[in-house]
Amino acid sequence: MSIRSKKINILLTGKPGIGKTTVIKKIIEKYKKNISGFYTEEIREKGNRVGFRIKNTDGEEGLLSHIDVKSRFKVGKYAVNTNDIDKIGVDSINRALHNDEIDIIVIDEIAKMELFSENFKNTVSSALNSSKIVVGVIQDKNIEFLNRIRERKDVKIICITYQNRDEIAEDIIKIIRYNL
Repeated sequence: MSIRSKKINILLTGKPGIGKTTVIKKIIEKYKKNISGFYTEEIREKGNRVGFRIKNTDGEEGLLSHIDVKSRFKVGKYAVNTNDIDKIGVDSINRALHNDEIDIIVIDEIAKMELFSENFKNTVSSALNSSKIVVGVIQDKNIEFLNRIRERKDVKIICITYQNRDEIAEDIIKIIRYNL
């Protein structure tokens, strides 16, 4: 574990489709060797969104949710696959927490679907409490777990908008550089 003290956790929020994951991917590209974690992507069939995949920074991927999956956990029309949340998302965060060469943990996203996994909630808390910089996405919902994260003194919330989405990645890179 790094001996430096915790500096900051940077969490993005904004409307669906505004570009939060695009910003996350730019951060991953910039810090390839010093970053671990996961991001999510839409699954589309014939132009319609039918689910979401979860991918880690090592290239492993799984199914986060889908309209054709069977699960007791649902968000809207999507059944949530907690097995892949744990296998892809939680494992990638844990690898980062136990690797001294990783300075940045990426978590896209902390939201209702992922919160069905208790392992995910515990691991996110560990990441936020670690000395590593967390860059992630947090859903703008009134959920107790999310509210507690937003209230933390070490969390900086950045709202992605149409006006700032093209330059915000560079701003975040500057914040990371300052805090490394």
